[in-house]
Amino acid sequence: IVKVVPDQVTLIIQVEQSGTDAKDVQKSTDRIIADVLKYLRKSDIDERDVRTQHIRLNKNYDYQTKTYSYVANQSLVVLIRDLSEYPSLMNDLLDTGINRIDGITFDSSRRETLENEARVKAMKDAKDKAMLYASTLGQKIGKAIHISEFQAMPSPGPMYRSAMVMEDAPSGPTMSPGEMEIRVKINVNFELL
Repeated sequence: IVKVVPDQVTLIIQVEQSGTDAKDVQKSTDRIIADVLKYLRKSDIDERDVRTQHIRLNKNYDYQTKTYSYVANQSLVVLIRDLSEYPSLMNDLLDTGINRIDGITFDSSRRETLENEARVKAMKDAKDKAMLYASTLGQKIGKAIHISEFQAMPSPGPMYRSAMVMEDAPSGPTMSPGEMEIRVKINVNFELL
């Protein structure tokens, strides 16, 4: 395990519109997404840091009124490489018309380096444990004959509770990235001598 304070955040934002005309609902959603993309470009968010996650148009039937309605939604995944930009970006994104924030995930721009550091620590730990076990049996360890790494699942980030803007919203920070753990799990088989 290597601990680090995150320095970037990934947002999953969504626009969802509903109505009785499929084309109007989709056009409305497309218009808002175009505004969001324009805002992100203006805010110097690199195009490679923005990607569409999904686009959906669903037809719903109300059995009581015997009418159809449509719901269109589109979500974007946005990487913010500077955490200090998060508060202003969030407020401005809400102003563009997004009405759902499906989550945020904190990360480190140094993840690869930190994972390698954790790998070195894991290998040393594996060797130390193997030496302890072997010495208990009156043996020694030889060379490693098999090494495998377990794939880590990303740790969940905090969820932004509401996409509604309130006039008396708090003026201070509304999120705290804390400290994250980079974990690497390995399995090493050593020869016993």
